Amino acid sequence: MRFGINVPNFGPGTDPARLHDWCVRIEETGFHLIMMSDHVALTPEVQRLFPAPFYDPLTTLAWLAGITRTVELGTTVLILPYRHPLQTARVTATLDQISGGRLVLGVAAGWAPQEFAALGLPYAQRGELMDEYLEALLLLWTRDVASYEGRHVRFRDVHTAPRPVRQPPPVWVGGHSTAALRRAVQHGTAWHPTSMTIEDLATGARRLRTVAGKQGRPVPALAPRIKLRITDAPLPAHSRLAGEGSLDQIHTDLVRLNELDVDQVVLDTSFPGVPLDEATHWKTLRTVTEQLVDLGRQTLR
Repeated sequence: MRFGINVPNFGPGTDPARLHDWCVRIEETGFHLIMMSDHVALTPEVQRLFPAPFYDPLTTLAWLAGITRTVELGTTVLILPYRHPLQTARVTATLDQISGGRLVLGVAAGWAPQEFAALGLPYAQRGELMDEYLEALLLLWTRDVASYEGRHVRFRDVHTAPRPVRQPPPVWVGGHSTAALRRAVQHGTAWHPTSMTIEDLATGARRLRTVAGKQGRPVPALAPRIKLRITDAPLPAHSRLAGEGSLDQIHTDLVRLNELDVDQVVLDTSFPGVPLDEATHWKTLRTVTEQLVDLGRQTLR
């Protein structure tokens, strides 16, 4: 398994200096992937969970592409309906080019009705927008001249250069619904669920295989984002998310993830609505690096 870190690009105390420091330290430590969240309009429902200041992920990752050298750079997740696919294709292809092919684009349909309203977008049709935008994006990434005709978006004879280094870049599709699993199979290289129990992940993996079988398509990789929280005492099994609990419980989670053939794991030490404690964050990551990641590699390989 490969390990990534969800870097909080929002909240009090977040600024370019901290983002720079975190990402350099993450790359130097040997993690494989840096990921960031996405919001555009910090309406009250968004602000409660993702408070200002909120740094745009694509702009920030483009800046970090010039600071880092080997670590992959991604979104967990870009809310795809918020941006026209022509804009998303242009920005992401540029980001992939300037980073030397290090973009991983995690995407989802969104969850905040107030934010959709602020942007003048139909919340009830976000699934339809997601489907069309994914189709259009993949065309724009892989053709020199692209055309698309859909219900919500249409364009003809659009020249696309520069195209991404990887055509297409990895697309991780988030969400837990049947529609999200279908999109992961049709358009994604990985299914990217977040904040689930191990048993729910196992159930989702079985559902993903079923959907892929019905469509006659390959099964996407599993790339979950898990909440990383180390506790002194074990947590009750019935209420514990993957990545939470004692070191023994988290190590057991890594073993189970490996048994599920998980390809990459994104570790997340931030909790929406809770002020970030940097000292606890780095202590947790050091513990994972020194005790869990190395032990996991020896045990899981």
